[in-house]
Amino acid sequence: MAFANPSRDEIKRILEETETIAVVGLSDNPERTSHMIAQAMQAKGYRIVPVNPNAETILGEQAYASLKDIPFPVDVVDVFRRSEFTPPIAEEAVAIGAKTLWLQLGVVNDEAAEIALQGGLNVIMDRCIKVEDSILLPHGKTKS
Repeated sequence: MAFANPSRDEIKRILEETETIAVVGLSDNPERTSHMIAQAMQAKGYRIVPVNPNAETILGEQAYASLKDIPFPVDVVDVFRRSEFTPPIAEEAVAIGAKTLWLQLGVVNDEAAEIALQGGLNVIMDRCIKVEDSILLPHGKTKS
């Protein structure tokens, strides 16, 4: 069966329930797309956790070498890596108990999706988290 992203309503629910986003491949270079998107999501109130083995801090947050090094729960694993590098990231996302694996615009890997789905995660591929958040939650998240 071919992969299909969750419905817009389901993506909205995922975003509303998300507090912490681990960004795999987050660059410390402000000119890179990953940096701009993470910064925008941080400004919207999400906690951004940089996953970059070559940085100490990014956007004022401690960077971690890998998902397994993060010592607290993560809701969404947002991936800015080439598609072929995503299956091991999906395995780590499952291992740390993340709720959602989000592969950014242009990133698609059926194997990674299957790993995450089998591990009980929501999977979103080839979508920009910032765009989805801007469309579905234009005024920010509602607090319950």
